[in-house]
Amino acid sequence: MLENKQHVFEDFIGAAEHLIAEGYTSPEHLGITGGSNGGLLVASAMTQRPDLFRAVLCTYPDLDMVRFNTFTETNNMPALLEYGDAAIPEQFEAIRRYSPYQAVEDRVDYPAVMLATGDLDTRVSPLQARRMTARLQAATASGLPVVLWYDEMGGHAAGRGRPMSLRIEDAARELTFMAQQLGLGEG
Repeated sequence: MLENKQHVFEDFIGAAEHLIAEGYTSPEHLGITGGSNGGLLVASAMTQRPDLFRAVLCTYPDLDMVRFNTFTETNNMPALLEYGDAAIPEQFEAIRRYSPYQAVEDRVDYPAVMLATGDLDTRVSPLQARRMTARLQAATASGLPVVLWYDEMGGHAAGRGRPMSLRIEDAARELTFMAQQLGLGEG
């Protein structure tokens, strides 16, 4: 929490490094996925160590942690207790260091990325995924796709209230993206 939040990302990166070091996988075959707070996790891992991953699926994510406290209409404000509040000077620097949006750098070989969000998200402003998509598209030097799946009827509660047919379409799209990017099914 707060100033220690970076440890979450370091642990995740450490697990990826371990899988590679032990020969279970390679960066070319390692895909990561997360939604909501897990979206923050995979986006932070990707921006801190883009060399470790080939594909990232990031859904309904918190991404601009410096401005997190300003998204008051679509935000889980109790999460400030975990993330911190960038309006508090003592917490700003820790937040800025792990905030994925602020960490994107130009001319970096980022992995293939699919972000997903929708208008009915009551927890995370859809603006965050839209801005992150545009920023990554402008910055990446890898030539790999950076795409946004935007569902006007999509929201933070995943499949709740959505017909099974749409839930299946969502899963198929996401699995297809990961399979294509990781070369699954190739010789």
